[in-house]
Order: sequence, then structure tokens, then C-alpha cells
Amino acid sequence: MSDHDQSLWLNTCREHVEPSVPTSDLTVDLAVIGGGYTGCSAALSAARSGASVCLLEAEEIGHGGSGRNVGLANAGLWLPPADIRGHLGDAAGDRLIDLLAAAPAEVFDLINRHGIDCEPVRNGTLHCAHSAAGLRDLQARHAQLTAAGAPVELLSAEQTGQRTGSAAFHGALFDPRAGTIQPLAYVCGLARAAAEAGASIHTQNPVRSMQYEDGVWLLTTAKGAVRAKSVIQATNAYHRDMAASAPAYVPVYYFQYATAPLSDNLRASVLPGGEGCWDTGLIMTSFRMDQEGRFIIGAMGDLDQAGGTIHKSWVQRKLAQLYPQLADQNLIEGWHGRIAMTSDHIPKITQIGPNALSVHGYSGRGIGPGTVFGRLVAESLLQNDPSLLPVPAVADYRENWMGLRRAYLETGAALTHFVKARF
Repeated sequence: MSDHDQSLWLNTCREHVEPSVPTSDLTVDLAVIGGGYTGCSAALSAARSGASVCLLEAEEIGHGGSGRNVGLANAGLWLPPADIRGHLGDAAGDRLIDLLAAAPAEVFDLINRHGIDCEPVRNGTLHCAHSAAGLRDLQARHAQLTAAGAPVELLSAEQTGQRTGSAAFHGALFDPRAGTIQPLAYVCGLARAAAEAGASIHTQNPVRSMQYEDGVWLLTTAKGAVRAKSVIQATNAYHRDMAASAPAYVPVYYFQYATAPLSDNLRASVLPGGEGCWDTGLIMTSFRMDQEGRFIIGAMGDLDQAGGTIHKSWVQRKLAQLYPQLADQNLIEGWHGRIAMTSDHIPKITQIGPNALSVHGYSGRGIGPGTVFGRLVAESLLQNDPSLLPVPAVADYRENWMGLRRAYLETGAALTHFVKARF
């Protein structure tokens, strides 16, 4: 069920990148490991600057979380501004807040500039209050975001009902900067644009080892060797091999199901404005429409584990709770992906060697931050200027009890979905 070929995004992707012809020996300014948002954005930025670039992907472009996520191009992180400043300090926190506030604009600008066919809809997003406590959280976020200059709007329960077509919510926070995309098509479009700018794109070519010799990185791959002045490791939650540079994170699984395209009358009653949505629940629910009118709903959970049937049963109940008119809709697609979660929900950049950086930990906010981080990390390495990095690089980053916390989160999601939305 979790196979990549069962993803709706793969089945509806209209973007394609032709991989470069493998060579046994390649020398470049920058080698990028990983073909997700971070890696493809880095490759595109570097190639456009005139650098020689090689991107190495173990599977296909977007095989990891970039091709499996919800497709909400949001501004900022999950954290409100005060929490970001609390973790990074005022100066670094404000810099990251400002960079990620502009992330959706950067995403949609790239889509327009390179003609990426990824169903872009920039009608904003709705963070929906699932309870009175959730509404209080949104009120606090609204105060912080508006103080930081964000053009967000706090909606009443009645206004939220009009926007969503559902009477299930106590209110919502509307962010007009954001929107929705077909996430796999976007990352494939970035890779295609990078190739057109001169980057060498290699798929089905995992990196087996990397070592620094005489001022140059030597990457041994399944199909040959690559020598590079600088390296970006952008494998996030889908890292393979090279244990010494493996990113530390708590793996969180997030699944989605889709209906068949809705009839015109049903489609008009569900999210008529085309916003992407998620709620304030501890075990979050997301929902949106795609271009063909499929309703897509998701939540935390691993469909391959014992709780997989529980998660699917919950989706049917939740669908009927949110939209009674959709209660008889069949679920025709189901897939999941892995999220790299950090304890403080701040993305990490680690120095894995001279002129080599690893980026990971978007904690479920990969589209905008991944695009911005990829560009800035590439610029920083190529210009030898650490001040360009979106967050300071650290020598090492560790997470405690990663396996235990992953099991705890999956068990909590399964138990929550077992008892919630029952009638």
C-alpha cells in the first residue's frame, strides 16, 4: 500500500526530467545528494549561477517526502514567531521568520518562471480550529503573526464554515500568502529546470561513500565516481548508507487518501475557494482538493503497520464527520511518506566536513523551507559565505530515543484514530 507507484501524485504528475547519461568519472563544483525540494532547489540555484552541478538520487526525483506530502505551500514553520526566536535568538529568529514568510512567493515565482506544470493554486490556506482550545491557539498565533507583519486573518466559525463548506470548526486562521501544488510535479519541475540550466541529474544512483582528499570530495556511487569541491547532503528522512553522516531525527509517518473526482454539485460544496487546510488537533488532519476535484484527506500514521486498517477506517468516519455529503465516497488512493521531525521543530544544517553541509528536519513543512534552504545553502557553499545560511550550521546534531519516540507517535496516532470520529 505504501509503494510509490500507488501515490496519487505519481499517477497525476505531468512533469518529467530526463536523467543525464551516466559517466564513470565526473568533476563538478557542487555535488548534491538527494532529489527532493532541497536538493533540486540547490541544483537549480547553483546551475543558474554558472556552477557545474551534479545531483545524485538513489531512486527517482521526489521519491521521498517531497513526492508524498500534502502539497500545502505554506509560509513559515509549524512554530509561531515567539518560539522560533526562543530557540534561535532574536536576530537569527527574525531572519528565519522573514525568509520563510517569503517562501510561498519564491515557490510560485519558480513555478511561473520555469513553467512548472504542478496545479498551482495560490488562494491561501486555512488553519482550522478543531476545538475551543484550538481556537485559543489560533488567536495567540494571529497576534504574533500580525505583530511580525504577516497579512493573516482570524475567521469566525461562521466564516470558516463558508470557506470550508464544513460546520465542524470553531474558527480558522487564513493566510493569503500560501497555496496548494501537486507536490511531486513541483519537485520534478525543479529538477527539469535545473537540467535545462546545465545541472547533471542522475537517478537510480545511490552514493555509497564519500571522503575528502586533497581539497576535493570523492563520492563513490553505484555508477561511478564524482569529484566535487563542495557537497550538499539533502536526504532528509530518506537517507541511505553513509552512517557517519546520517541525519538525526524522529521519523514520523503521514498518510493520505483520495476520493475519485467529485461531481460538480459536490465539488461546489467543498472548499469552494480552493484553500488547503489542516486543523489544530494534536494528531493533525489535513484536507484539500486537487485540480480534478478529488478530495484528499490525511493524518499522522503508517499504513504499513498494524494500525493501517485503523487509519483507513478513521478516514471514512472523519470524511463523513467533516462533510456528510461525502460519506458514500470511495477512497481510491492511499499512500504515506516519512517526515524528519526535530525536537524543537527547527530545520538543521550540519557541517559534515570541509565545504560539505547536510540539511534536514523540516518537521512536515518541506515545500517552502526546502526551496529556500536549498537555494541559500548552495549560495553559501559556492560563495564561501556562511552568513548566507538560513540558520547557523552546527558541528553535530543528535536526537535521543528516536526509535522509541517513533513508536510512541505511531501508537498514539493509531489509538486516536481508533476512538475519534465515531458515531
